[in-house]
Amino acid sequence: MNRQAQAVVMFLVGAVTLHAGFTDLYLRYVKAGLRPLLLAAGAVLVAGAAAAVWYEVKSRSGRGRCADAPHGHREPRVAWLLLIPLLALILVAPPALGSFSAMRAGTALQQPYGYPKLPASDPVRISLVDYAGRAVYDHGRSLGQRKVQITGFVALDAQGAPYLVRMSLNCCAADAQPVKLALTGDIPPVLQPDTWLLVTGTYTPKQTRDPVNHRPIPYVRVTEAVPVPSPRDPYDESWNQ
Repeated sequence: MNRQAQAVVMFLVGAVTLHAGFTDLYLRYVKAGLRPLLLAAGAVLVAGAAAAVWYEVKSRSGRGRCADAPHGHREPRVAWLLLIPLLALILVAPPALGSFSAMRAGTALQQPYGYPKLPASDPVRISLVDYAGRAVYDHGRSLGQRKVQITGFVALDAQGAPYLVRMSLNCCAADAQPVKLALTGDIPPVLQPDTWLLVTGTYTPKQTRDPVNHRPIPYVRVTEAVPVPSPRDPYDESWNQ
């Protein structure tokens, strides 16, 4: 792989990075707040590739082909395998982490710093992480008998018990961890893993323990569950905002 080829690879990496940053593809990899850094990195790579090509062309024109020939050498062709991850990123958009990952990791619920007052109207939209924190650490006091609406994807444990899950992340998908809600009440008779649901329900003090790390998982009493499309940003970032 000569310098021109290296510059091409650098350009492709930068172009793919910019493509991910200008579309929602980047949300499959990093949190939304990192978009400016991703775009900046892509721009630097593209500019660096252009500078490398310009420098190589200028160097070749200065010394001539004959002088350059004795110094040429062939690089191992295996270096072209560096293009495989790029092609995979261009051709195959990876899905967000789902039930397979969620049920092989323990719930990662963290105690919130506080419990802001909920809006007055019912039902109130609330994040899964927010509900779980209020249910476990505030013992439902800030929820009362309010009707809440929560969005998450379905996961089933080894016994077939249903959970509503969101994957929470600090930085990127590599550190994503599940926060789980157990479901009780009016649960649909057939639930498919990774189906996204909008659940309407109320607080119940019932809890269970995660079989992976034995941490508490709160229940929500379901009154209605409706399938919904996967959200634009499938990850939850509320615990680090």
